[in-house]
Amino acid sequence: MKRSHAILVTVGVSLIFAFFFIYPALSVVKEAFQSKDGLTLDFVREVFRNPVYVEGLRNALMLGIVSTLASFVIAFPLALISHRYDFYGRKALGILILVPLVLPPFVGAIGVTHILGVAGSLNALLIDFGLMETTSRIDWLAKGRFWGIVAMNALHLYPILYMNIAASLANLDPAMEQAAENLGCSPRRRLFRITLPLAMPGIFAGGSIVFIWSFTELGVPLVFNYTRVAPVQVFDGIKDLGGNPAPYALVAVILVISGLVFGLTKFFFGRGGSGAQPRPKGRDSETKLHGLKSLGAAMIFAGVFVVASIPHFGVILLSLSEDWYDTIAPLHLTLGHFAEALGDPLVVPSIENSLLYASIATLLAVIVGLAIAWVVVRSDIKGRSLLDALVMLPLAVPGLVLAFGYLALSREGQPLHFLIGAGGSPAMLLIVAYAVRRLPYVVRAAVAGLQQSNPAMEEAARSLGAGPWRTLRRISIPLIGANVAAGAILAFAFAMLEVSDSLILAQQARHYPITKAIYTLLGTLGNGHELAAALGVWAMVFLGIAIAGAAGIGGKKGGLFKM
Repeated sequence: MKRSHAILVTVGVSLIFAFFFIYPALSVVKEAFQSKDGLTLDFVREVFRNPVYVEGLRNALMLGIVSTLASFVIAFPLALISHRYDFYGRKALGILILVPLVLPPFVGAIGVTHILGVAGSLNALLIDFGLMETTSRIDWLAKGRFWGIVAMNALHLYPILYMNIAASLANLDPAMEQAAENLGCSPRRRLFRITLPLAMPGIFAGGSIVFIWSFTELGVPLVFNYTRVAPVQVFDGIKDLGGNPAPYALVAVILVISGLVFGLTKFFFGRGGSGAQPRPKGRDSETKLHGLKSLGAAMIFAGVFVVASIPHFGVILLSLSEDWYDTIAPLHLTLGHFAEALGDPLVVPSIENSLLYASIATLLAVIVGLAIAWVVVRSDIKGRSLLDALVMLPLAVPGLVLAFGYLALSREGQPLHFLIGAGGSPAMLLIVAYAVRRLPYVVRAAVAGLQQSNPAMEEAARSLGAGPWRTLRRISIPLIGANVAAGAILAFAFAMLEVSDSLILAQQARHYPITKAIYTLLGTLGNGHELAAALGVWAMVFLGIAIAGAAGIGGKKGGLFKM
């Protein structure tokens, strides 16, 4: 790549990123520290003086920490078993445990509320077995909302941690573990002294994403009516955005905490150690299991899949239920909710809106992501590693923060008000937000593809007279097409089901995306929960097909979900 072209792309992308990402994020910080008299710390101090906000931050932090630990407890044994042993059905089970990614956790929470509620399936089961009196039912969600949210987060997010840990273990030199074994090191000591330390980059890379996601999760607390948590307090503060600086201060604190977690992770674990350089793993580094041992390993994977699928089963049953109250399962099943959901005046426009927003956002992310990947891999300019790190920042900045910044800057007289269309349409605002949030997926996939493709083919094309654009169109893009397609599919799928941006930026019913429509249906009297579940099943099917397509096209080589 010509140096002048690389510099032009770098400057252009940096300016776009600065205006549409850094500026909205910093604007929130500015509002949190600025008063009529100049800079002040009073607003932030007030957050820490207000016991309600302090409790919300403490609860959010605890949700992030405990959810991350719970995800690790699930993900690490799975990754270790998959790394060390070859057992019956390993490949199929390795795909099945990724199933939780096909359902946004707040949609799964809808099904869980009908399982753990006062008249839910669990109480009905306990009553049938004589373990609970009809007059002394337990409201599991009222008594355990915190742990319910932790469970929803962990069961949804452990695949991200699993994939990062599995990638780290796959890059370990098996000779190091074999040498420790030959020196008499026990399996337990070898795990804690060799394997675990060398896998730390993957653990902390995935762990930081899980923490930030759980720390700023908005949908599940809203569904569980868990109001004493910082993200919900920010969401409620939107109603008084113009005259109340407290939401800005609260968002600034959330941003600082998330940035510190991400920055410390990159600083301490962003470089691979000597034992973690990519090396092909020999077949002799795996132990072939037979008989009961093979069955036992398979049962561990299958058990995690079954437990993680409970929210999915709850949503599916609710969408099919005609009468599900105080019974273990619905008494009568119907497909009517699916047709009724698609016939609801709120639903079809929301699907059309999401398709429009996500399609354009994905196109923008692919164009910008390809340009960035080209600079990072095919140029030698200084600062390209900084550009690569810059575009990964959306993984560190919570969607809640960015959406709040966009909302504040798109008001009348603010710099981003031009993104608001006729009739108050937030279409362009949502498109930009989706594109920025999902850009890292495309960049990582494209970078991985370019690193694996042979630049000699591009050099040969140029030596035969092909120009830069013709070489790109005829040689480069076809070579990395699978990687780009995988990143684009995931970017599109997760943009379709984005939660924070959709709930905060879409204020009018005719502009709602799918997730805002689902949340609105939950508050509808009558069969609102059933219609929301039916729409959630449609979303589940769509996202499942998209993730399967991305995995089939790009697989691990796409570099997806990695920092």
